[in-house]
Parts: sequence; C-alpha cells; structure tokens
Amino acid sequence: MQGAGAAPPAGSLVDLPNPTWRLILSRGLPQFAVEAVVPVLAFYAGWRAWGLGAGIAASSVVSVAIAAWLVRRGHDAGPVALGVVFVAIQAAVALAAHSTTLYLAQPVVFSVLLAAAYVASVAAGRPLIGVFASAWYPFPAWFRASAPFRREFGMQTLVWAAFMLARAALRLWMLLHAGVGGFVAVSVLTGAPPYAVLTAWGVWHGRRSFVRLADAGL
Repeated sequence: MQGAGAAPPAGSLVDLPNPTWRLILSRGLPQFAVEAVVPVLAFYAGWRAWGLGAGIAASSVVSVAIAAWLVRRGHDAGPVALGVVFVAIQAAVALAAHSTTLYLAQPVVFSVLLAAAYVASVAAGRPLIGVFASAWYPFPAWFRASAPFRREFGMQTLVWAAFMLARAALRLWMLLHAGVGGFVAVSVLTGAPPYAVLTAWGVWHGRRSFVRLADAGL
C-alpha cells in the first residue's frame, strides 16, 4: 500500500501492492460469484428436472468441481476440504432420509454454526473474515498477526455473523412456509446481492483503514 512520507522500514505496509479495486476484485470476485450462487442453482435445476437425488448429485458435483478449481488456484486446501466434507455429509443425510426439506435445512444450520464460529474467532483474536480476506488481497503473515488487522476484521466478522443469523432465520422460515421454490428464491436474493454489498463495504472500509496506516508510515 503506497503512502506518503519518508521511505518505510522493511516489512511495512507500503511494501505491499497498491490495493486498487481492480486488484482486489480480480482476486476475490470470481470465487465469490461461483460459491454463492452456482451450487444452489444446480440443485434446483436437477431437482426440478429429475427429482431429489438428481438435485443433490448436481449440487455435489458442482461443489466438488469448485473445490478443485480453488485448490488449483492456490487456495488453502484445509477450508476447501472441510467444505467438501460438509457437502458429502449433507448429501448422505438427505438421501438416507429422502427429504428435500432436510437437505436444504442443513446449510441453514451450518450458517448458524458458522456465525457462532465467527463470534468465537473474534473472541480468540483470529477473526475469520481476516482469513477469507487473504483471498482478496495478499496480506503478509506479519500484518495478519498485528492489532490493526485483528481490529478491522474483528469488526467486519461480527457484522457478517449478524447478517448470517438473520439470513438463516429468513431461509428457514421460507423453507417451512413457502416450500423449495420460495427457499431457492430467497437463497439467491439474500445470497449474491447482499453478499456483494457487504463485500464491497468490507473492501472499502478495510482499504481506507489500511491506507491510513500506510500514510502514517506503518
């Protein structure tokens, strides 16, 4: 991040690439768009055309393909593998019960658990949104361990936790009262659009905060 003033010490923020919108969005936007929308649409298309089994198979295949794509792009294999394990468990439980409602309810429960993990990560001093932010910008290890990084992404992590809890409650209500079509519609409407708004806000706020640090010579 390029700031004004005297030459910075080694390992400072100004050694990093300038956080332009083009750099940040080119790194993170493709993954965001694919993960937020494609598996849900794949399930709905398969379910409408051939039934529950086909919908689960389509969503699972797409999710595994996305995971492989992320690993090839150099993403950490740990979180990617965890996502694949969840997809497998979700499919196995739903097929055993032969229940579309159970299949779609599991990600809602997972969202609640993830929101709780967000809050716990802030309490532990390792905010999860900071981990995900590294997919959008190449933060070095020394800065990820710093107080400004934890403060900024701790605040953002709590915002995301609140959003995920509200979205989970709305999706569950729609699933129980409006059926699969209503659930999918709400999942899409409360997926990509608000995710894009929150992500843009997070990028803007983090960029502003860290550029100020760079301007201060940190």
